[in-house]
Amino acid sequence: MDTVQLLNIILIVVLFIIAVLGGVAIIIIVRIKSSKNDAKKQQIQQQEPETKNRENLITRSGETINSIYEFMEFDYITDNMIVRKNGNHHVMVIECKGINYDLLSEDEKNAVESGFIAMLNTLRFPIQLYIQTRTLNLRALVNKYVERTDEIKDQIFKTDTRIQAALNNGDEESARALQREKSRKQNIFEYGKSIEDYTMRISGSRNILQQKTYIVVSYFPSEYGDLSKYSKEEINDIAFSELYTRCQTLIRALASAEVNGKVLSSEELAELLYVAYNRDESEKYTLKDALNAEYDRLYSTARDVLEEKKRRLEMKIEQDAQKVATKSIVKADEITRQERIKRIKARAKEMVEDYKGELSKPLYEETKRQIDQADVDEMLKEKTQSRRVVRRQSNN
Repeated sequence: MDTVQLLNIILIVVLFIIAVLGGVAIIIIVRIKSSKNDAKKQQIQQQEPETKNRENLITRSGETINSIYEFMEFDYITDNMIVRKNGNHHVMVIECKGINYDLLSEDEKNAVESGFIAMLNTLRFPIQLYIQTRTLNLRALVNKYVERTDEIKDQIFKTDTRIQAALNNGDEESARALQREKSRKQNIFEYGKSIEDYTMRISGSRNILQQKTYIVVSYFPSEYGDLSKYSKEEINDIAFSELYTRCQTLIRALASAEVNGKVLSSEELAELLYVAYNRDESEKYTLKDALNAEYDRLYSTARDVLEEKKRRLEMKIEQDAQKVATKSIVKADEITRQERIKRIKARAKEMVEDYKGELSKPLYEETKRQIDQADVDEMLKEKTQSRRVVRRQSNN
């Protein structure tokens, strides 16, 4: 075998090895791209809980159980709409506030009936009526009364402090004005406390029911035509536009029958469904309580014990500081008053010294003794009262 043939064989072997390595590289690149696509698909499935939640669950024993979302028969809530059947059915709800038909006169009843008939004649789309009965919950109202009465009680306490300070300063007119203000606030406090107690007694009764009427308006995006070229967000926008137009038309038609209506927001829709699926529990735990307690989390945590103790200590310090500040103001006012009296007496003695040469010695000594024993507060009060009498006589 000559040298040329040997080089040809080596070249063929090298080309074969290069081809094999290229094929291996292509396979690796394809697998990497495939794994990336799988990761993207998994991420998209995680972003769309309505498809993921509807998958059946498999227990450790191998048994298949249905998802809770199959029972609830809706996918999610968005833009004041309930989305059902994997986005193929959209629902918007109108809450109606009616009138007492039995209290109307015959003419008024005829007018309401005519308006209701006109509303039915204007319908060009299907509707459903839904009535939900709830136990009237007055806890939020009671909490507002408690906060307000506590605020008024704190104002009364501050007014007492101002009254005491005015009395120490000898300002009886301001003290009387503050006393009238305190009496007014005291009356408001007692009235609010009575309403608070009455409302708490009513809230303890489970027999107070509230009936709400709703009109359910549906829309199927397939009515729009071929939706294959639209994304999910665009389909939701189309459904919202159509449903909102239908609801506003229906609300205006209901107004002719003396019935007011409004479109429920997303939060109100969630509360409506929460009460529908939790009739007994919703009386004890409202949707707002559930969200504040973070019942939708995998776990919940309470406030740290040290933080709670620190918060209570800060509250106690704040209360004690307020008491100390009040007592300190009264005490400081007393000290200031004593210093003022000393300065007044010292100035009076200086004035007597100026006229010492014109006074006899017994009169001079007696005057100084009277100054030392004088009740300055009482003398100032008499002077203030005499000024008021003169002012009243001049006004008359």
